[in-house]
Amino acid sequence: MIEFRNISKSYKNSEVLKHISFDIHEGEIVVLIGPSGCGKTTTLKMINRLIEPTEGEILINGKNIREEDPIALRRGMGYVIQQTGLFPHMTVRQNIEVIPRLEKRPHEDIAKNTLALMKMVGLDPDAYLDRYPVQLSGGQLQRIGVARAFATNPDIILMDEPFSALDPITRSGLQDELVNLQAHLKKPLYLSPMIWTKL
Repeated sequence: MIEFRNISKSYKNSEVLKHISFDIHEGEIVVLIGPSGCGKTTTLKMINRLIEPTEGEILINGKNIREEDPIALRRGMGYVIQQTGLFPHMTVRQNIEVIPRLEKRPHEDIAKNTLALMKMVGLDPDAYLDRYPVQLSGGQLQRIGVARAFATNPDIILMDEPFSALDPITRSGLQDELVNLQAHLKKPLYLSPMIWTKL
């Protein structure tokens, strides 16, 4: 599904990535492990073109992503970051539904999907949908971030160290839930950074 072909990335005189090639297949969880500054996040951000490679090409389903409109490309992927990236002035419901509404999906379908996503991440819709991010704990914020990433049922989920700021108990629980969810949905996933792609 995702192919890295001879990817390199340089910033001025610093070479972050050098001739990286690998494939990510459908239904896989892929995790990059390495010290800070080794290029994990750079690699992830090249998949949704937040960063462009200096050399090489990245293909998704055989198509070079440089030929894709970057906005459309990003809307076709879920993206979870360490700080969750939730909009503080929006409620939980508004945060989850922001992209489906931009895509002008039917309101009834959006509302039904939002309830299903809240159940998926283990949060009571009646208790949380009308809250604002400031009213949530760190673990709850991460759960909402995951729910928002799945809001358009994307084929690829990108996760940039989404659990590193959580306490060990919360982190362990969310990691277990994520693995169980991936086994159920069979989407490839990319963690720390993580990629999840859909079967």
